[in-house]
Amino acid sequence: MRLDPALVADTRAWLTKAGMDLRAGELLLAAVPPLLGSAAFHSQQAAEKALKALLAWHDEPFRKTHSLEELGQQALAFDTALAPLVDRAALLTQYAWKYRYPGEPEEPSRKEAEVTLALAREIYEAVLARLPVEVHP
Repeated sequence: MRLDPALVADTRAWLTKAGMDLRAGELLLAAVPPLLGSAAFHSQQAAEKALKALLAWHDEPFRKTHSLEELGQQALAFDTALAPLVDRAALLTQYAWKYRYPGEPEEPSRKEAEVTLALAREIYEAVLARLPVEVHP
């Protein structure tokens, strides 16, 4: 079966950006001192872009949103087995804005930042597993 080159390119672009956010999160955690709030932000971004990659692959339009609950609900239309992961992913949404601006709460703990990054990686890997290898970065 011949794959649509536009869908392949679009999906791969989302996955590439998601992978870059995962890498940024890892680097920010490894920094001395670690940049925990920024690592949590990039975790949210990686999960968001991974879900958008899945939707892009299925040619499913999505709004400009950071809501992982909304994107996850859309993704469930294509694979209901993602439900437990989508439920867990919703908590990452807050990191799209939390810790990003002055006056916000203190930085997350190292453990919190590590958990967000691990969850983002799990979402990314789950999406990759559902897509043809031709779209993998």
